[in-house]
Amino acid sequence: MLFGYLGPYRGRLAVAAGCLLVSTSLGLAFPFLTGKLLDAALAGTRSGASTAWASGIDGTALILVGCLATQAFFSFFSSMGFHQSGQRALADLRIDTFGRLIGFPMGFFGDRRVGELSSRLAADLSVIEETFTTTIPQFLRQTTLLVGGVILIAVTSWRLGGVMISTFPVLMLAAVLFGRRIRKRSRDAQDRLAAGGSVVHEALQGIATVKAFGNERLELDRYSQQIHGFLDLVLKTAMYRASLVSFIIFGVFGSIVLVFWYGARLMESGSITYGDLTRFILYTTFVGGSVASFTEVYSQVQKTLGATERVREILAGGREVDATQPRRQGPRDRLSGAVEFRDVGFHYPSRPEIEVLQGLHLIVAPGEKVALVGPSGSGKSTLVLLLLRFYEPQKGRLLLDSRPAQDLDLERLRDQFALVPQEVLLFAGTIEENIRYGRPTATADEIREAARRALCSGFIEKLPEGYQTLVGERGIQLSGGQRQRLAIARALLKDPSILILDEATSALDAENEQLLQRALEELLQGRTAFIIAHRLSTIRKVDRIFVVEEGRVVESGNHDELMAHPDGRYRRLAEIQFGAQ
Repeated sequence: MLFGYLGPYRGRLAVAAGCLLVSTSLGLAFPFLTGKLLDAALAGTRSGASTAWASGIDGTALILVGCLATQAFFSFFSSMGFHQSGQRALADLRIDTFGRLIGFPMGFFGDRRVGELSSRLAADLSVIEETFTTTIPQFLRQTTLLVGGVILIAVTSWRLGGVMISTFPVLMLAAVLFGRRIRKRSRDAQDRLAAGGSVVHEALQGIATVKAFGNERLELDRYSQQIHGFLDLVLKTAMYRASLVSFIIFGVFGSIVLVFWYGARLMESGSITYGDLTRFILYTTFVGGSVASFTEVYSQVQKTLGATERVREILAGGREVDATQPRRQGPRDRLSGAVEFRDVGFHYPSRPEIEVLQGLHLIVAPGEKVALVGPSGSGKSTLVLLLLRFYEPQKGRLLLDSRPAQDLDLERLRDQFALVPQEVLLFAGTIEENIRYGRPTATADEIREAARRALCSGFIEKLPEGYQTLVGERGIQLSGGQRQRLAIARALLKDPSILILDEATSALDAENEQLLQRALEELLQGRTAFIIAHRLSTIRKVDRIFVVEEGRVVESGNHDELMAHPDGRYRRLAEIQFGAQ
């Protein structure tokens, strides 16, 4: 699957492989010409005709120099071709892997840590990069040297060739046995390294919390545990690789010594010439070097196979949105905003024994503003996750405009929603880029209009760089109220049919909350809204309030209607917060 990414560049690869074949073949000519050079020298010495043999020596030497120059020329284009093809294929693979990764449903991310996934994307693909750009051409080069060397050895002396080839099966068997162990430990080592990367990601992401609790040493200990585990596995892998290399060195060069001894005896008996022996020694050295290099190539291939198992899982896994394909064009069918949860039951895939929603039923009319209240863990946020189709209910049905939500195209459906959460996530770009996230095709004028309606154009224009101001990691350069108003501007720019406010004002002071409420009034006009709130003072004016407990709607009505029930759950919550009205 992974090598399929080289397919679009097969023309460039074919040229690179052809250049490599020519370059390596010219390298194989070196022992042959060296043998000719020595034979010419010895023949000239015996005959005493210095001028005659000097001409043969000079001509052979010139041919050698020409071969080396030609070999260097083709080696350049071979190396460039393989690197260009490998890097382009790797770029495609990186993009595809990330595109498929972000296309997975929320359940996938619920079972995995973000740091581990980002480390996987970086570390594992780096291993594949080495395979694409170095290991493949090395394999082709050494294969050519091995096959060509063995053929030329057999041509030079079939008896010497037979002695050398007889040692190959033992060396190959050792490579296979050691390679299996190297592959397993390489995969485990990549897992450990990814876990260490996750610790770094989490610690840096929550650096304020780490420092506030004085837990720098705790985080260092967590990271150290993962790195020492990685180190143990790497060292064990290195031991197997070193053992394999040592065995191959002994086997290869032991067989070379054996061949040299046998060749010397053949030359002594007059069966081969001095030039033949020299030629054979050089070819044997080439073959020995190729076999020795195969151990490193084989080890790298095993390491790559271990590192790419997770990448292959990502590429082959099911996803809800294929981000690698262009977005469907054309006008979207705007929803009216009617929503119905019909006897919905749900549990999270990682906790099947806990029913979060149990027969939940509620109906919201188009344009209606409703609030969801209840104790923590009652199912309010889960209801919103189902509404966005981050998860699918196991029981019952979710209907949008009287149509099953599953029948609607997921991307088109989410185009109808906008979310303003309690903790707004801003990306580490400019203010303009963060507002444009609501509608990537928006113009600069539309972005400024959305900012004006969200009451954030005032503070933006006071900044030295205005809309081009960098907000920092997760928006750290801005206050909580400013981040919330930017989130509202982003939602206004998107112009959704259904709006979700998840505790949007709970973390703000009174002044910022008042500003935000004014901005929300603009945002709420003409659209259905779901408001999750613990501060009941913020939802008195909504059309209806649903009280959710233990995954069910236990009460519904507006503020006055619910307060009229002396023993009602909503009234009890209200009395706790601000007393009966």
